[in-house]
Amino acid sequence: MAERLTRQQLYDRIRETSKEEYILSEMKRLGFWNPEGELPKLSEKLIEEKGGLRKELNQLMDKQRQFRDKERMLKEMRQKRMKEALARRAETKERQERLRQEKAEKWAEKKSKEIVYLGKGVSAGLSDKVYNEEKLKQNGLPIFKEAIDLANAMEIDLGELRFLAYHRTTARTSHYKRFYIPKKSGGKRLISAPMPRLKKAQYWILHNILYKMDIHEAAHGFVPKRSIISNAQGHLGSAVVINVDMKDFFPSVTFRRVKGLFKGLGYSQQIATVLALLCTEANTDEIELDGELFFVSKGERFLPQGAPTSPALTNILCRKLDKRFKGMVDKLGWKYTRYADDLTFSSHSTKDVSRVLWQTKKLIEDEGFVLHPDKVHVMRKGSRQEVTGIVVNEKLSVSRKKLKQFRTVLHKIEQTGTTKGLCWGNGHLLQTIKGYANYVNMVNPTKGAVLLERVQGILAKPELQAELAKYVKEKAAEKQQKVSVVEEKTVQAESTTDGLDAEVRQQTKENTWWDIFA
Repeated sequence: MAERLTRQQLYDRIRETSKEEYILSEMKRLGFWNPEGELPKLSEKLIEEKGGLRKELNQLMDKQRQFRDKERMLKEMRQKRMKEALARRAETKERQERLRQEKAEKWAEKKSKEIVYLGKGVSAGLSDKVYNEEKLKQNGLPIFKEAIDLANAMEIDLGELRFLAYHRTTARTSHYKRFYIPKKSGGKRLISAPMPRLKKAQYWILHNILYKMDIHEAAHGFVPKRSIISNAQGHLGSAVVINVDMKDFFPSVTFRRVKGLFKGLGYSQQIATVLALLCTEANTDEIELDGELFFVSKGERFLPQGAPTSPALTNILCRKLDKRFKGMVDKLGWKYTRYADDLTFSSHSTKDVSRVLWQTKKLIEDEGFVLHPDKVHVMRKGSRQEVTGIVVNEKLSVSRKKLKQFRTVLHKIEQTGTTKGLCWGNGHLLQTIKGYANYVNMVNPTKGAVLLERVQGILAKPELQAELAKYVKEKAAEKQQKVSVVEEKTVQAESTTDGLDAEVRQQTKENTWWDIFA
């Protein structure tokens, strides 16, 4: 039995067609009109057509009513479009946020395992992890497939390695403490001493990589078991001694050369880049703005004079230079040694002096260095011949003039019991006289033993001990205050960049290698 329609449903059916058409359809449905019987008469077709026309008419009238009210129509269209636009916008925003989160998660995961950027102008090649395993094994060097392996070997996390190696053009913290020391020849020398955390990383590089490389026999500066003594001994009793210096030695060894050096040892571009950044720095200006100190770097990075890795890197870099000079002097019957940037040539004959000077200048320039025009000294027999501050005329000794001056200082302290009005070297007088007495003892033990005994007697006086203790305490407090300020800024910088551990590290007490220049 067919479902019975409500009155409202009947009205809706009639409204959709017409009353006559609806009655005709109901008659057919209820069986009062046999659809298989005779064809409907004209009036019946008219009823159906009339219903269809009425339906079309109603639709046209609805559209007409809409067109009459243009404002309402436009408003409805705008609302519809706005609704669709908002829906699309919400969908796009949701999709972009989802993609952003996925990208951020992938980036965070990648940063936790890799180093992909270390600053403008120095990040090229960080994606290159191809290394020469055979060459590394041949040199006896540790193998690192990725930066995370280097960080693990240094016993630091990847975030700290990134922080120490990152090249910043402007920063609120610096990995170096900069100060000047006087030069023997006058003027002043800039020393860039690394802060404890970077210094620890540099010492690791020094002992685990650089010291494992073979150094040419002619190099004596900052090489284990070699010294200024071994550098001078080979030139004893010569007829002529030539000393030359290379100008701006450490600054001339740039980041690119250091990176190329590590790459030549067998390391990948990525590891070579990180190691080179740890061992170099750029010229830096300290600028105070609104009471806050900023460090602004300028120019290309180079080897800082004060980093423990700098001398060892130059010794490796100068192996070719040393080899070429050794070949030159062997042909001429001369001798050659190098202590850092100080080159010494000697011979028992005075022949070929001009040739040695000319070839020396040419070879230095060929290897990317510059000869210092004001530091070329030719010392012949009969005049005082010095090699790295040691007299080599007949036997190793110290300058008589300087020894006489030193003895005068010691005599005045012994007589007056005070250091007022006296000066020797750089630093507190009681420290510098002990250092010089040890130096003389190293060169000439006979004279040095006498001087050390006199110095020990001076240092044993209670009033001088109190003076030295006070000086050491004041310097230690001043040093600790400066280190604390820098470490506080370092911790703040770490917390705002890579979220490194905010631990304050103690300043180490290792002797500084640049004391030889004082």
